[in-house]
Amino acid sequence: MPDSAKANELKQAGNVATAAGNFDEAARLYSEAIEADPSNHVLWSNRSASYANLGEYEKALTDAEKAIECKPDWAKGYSRKGLALAYLQRHEEAIKTYEEGVRLDPSSAALKEGLQDARAAKAKEQGGAFPNPFSDPMMIPKLAANPKTKHLVDDVEFMTKLKLVQANPQMLSTCLQDPRMMLALSTMMGVDLHNGGGSPPQARRPTQKATPPPEKMDVEQGSPEVQQAKEEKKLGTEAYKKKDFDTALSHYTKAAELDPTDMVYILNQAAVRMEQEELDKCIELSLKAVEVGRENRADFKLIAKALARCASAYVKQENYEKAKLYYEKSLSEHRLPETRTKLSEVEKKVKEMRETAYLDEAKAEEERERGNELFKEGKYSDAVKVYTEAIKRNPESPKIYSNRAGAYTKLAAFDLAVRDCDKCIKLDPKFIKGFIRKGYALKGMMQLDNAMDAFQKATEIDENCQEAIAGYRECMVAADADPEHIKKRAMRDPEVAQILSDPGMRLILEQMQSDPDAAKEHLTNADVARKIQKLVSCGLIAFR
Repeated sequence: MPDSAKANELKQAGNVATAAGNFDEAARLYSEAIEADPSNHVLWSNRSASYANLGEYEKALTDAEKAIECKPDWAKGYSRKGLALAYLQRHEEAIKTYEEGVRLDPSSAALKEGLQDARAAKAKEQGGAFPNPFSDPMMIPKLAANPKTKHLVDDVEFMTKLKLVQANPQMLSTCLQDPRMMLALSTMMGVDLHNGGGSPPQARRPTQKATPPPEKMDVEQGSPEVQQAKEEKKLGTEAYKKKDFDTALSHYTKAAELDPTDMVYILNQAAVRMEQEELDKCIELSLKAVEVGRENRADFKLIAKALARCASAYVKQENYEKAKLYYEKSLSEHRLPETRTKLSEVEKKVKEMRETAYLDEAKAEEERERGNELFKEGKYSDAVKVYTEAIKRNPESPKIYSNRAGAYTKLAAFDLAVRDCDKCIKLDPKFIKGFIRKGYALKGMMQLDNAMDAFQKATEIDENCQEAIAGYRECMVAADADPEHIKKRAMRDPEVAQILSDPGMRLILEQMQSDPDAAKEHLTNADVARKIQKLVSCGLIAFR
């Protein structure tokens, strides 16, 4: 059965992640929501949008088609599908999809704009499209190296838009309304688009002295300094492998002085500081490596490695919030499975810390008492919610689990009640109420023997416990009135099992059933009479 409440809760969390630009997390949350309610078209649509933002356009298309399948008359599903097709450069299909959406909702501006863009894209495809100014693979390093645009690289919203434009140039006209995109375009084209016109900056007469771009360190590839830096790195690595960290650090530091444009030497210093347990210094050097790398257009994989090393240092400091932040930044540069695994481990730690910080025995007791009031008023569902909150505040209290088990029993959620009783008993094996409530929950599930065992254990704790004695008797009465239960109970007796497995006795019983007079003859045999009496006493057969 679909769990709409759970799906809606996960959807809201996914929406929050989307608003924060955390599309990986959003996709994960929407996926869990879909598992809870796979017929909800909005969930498929939302995950389609997340995949589109992540550049996973095939997945975005699949989800959009699923949204349409769930609700064929919902125009937004066609908008999602059209967008995914546009990203995939399948313009003819995108046009048809948008046209279907417009027929369903002629007032939708998004569908009309999408249709217009798809038609324009098709026309450009046929006549030769204008080159995409954002398609330069070195664009991000160029933006990072320019002091005017350096901040854009850390702007999640801007980077998302940039990826969209790079994948789909038809989005350019819309995105250029964002001044950040105009600033980036100015940097790439070498013109000041904000001042009108396209002439180079040097052709204008500036009113004040322009700030010159940062000069790149005068170290050429193949120069003696670069070669000497590589030799120093080699010596440092040899010392590092021998765990001679002071010597290694000396060589790496010398290499960085000879070639200050290569972030690798700084990153190596950070590795040494990590081994020396100088974690603050490791973090400082890792971040410096990132800065030098961005200024000198280093490979994004190296940037990711530096950020991950910074995160690892924070893990050693048990600063898991910071570690989580820098592992996420590392993954935004390059998605390594190893980093993803480490992030998951850190996320668990963060969750544990937050849960620990939430613990409060006094507040737990307040919530428990409030739950008891709701229970007395017959508001069992509300009581469950309050008891659950109390458990979060104090998960080591057997009393709260017992109270929630009582509420679950009233709601006929017997399996959940048994689970809570087991937790209660595990926390306090002498907590008699846990056994009693377990007995009644098992009785509700018609597991009468198990219920009697639970009541029996309660009487072992207190032989005068009337509630446990009464529960045991009720189970006995119910068992005696249930033929199936009588049979199951009797079959657990080895003697009964042996009698019923004897071919001769089975034949005798069949004869007695078809010919009542045959019983008199068989009962003259003492051994047969004894076995039949055993079956009668167990309730398996009866004479009329």
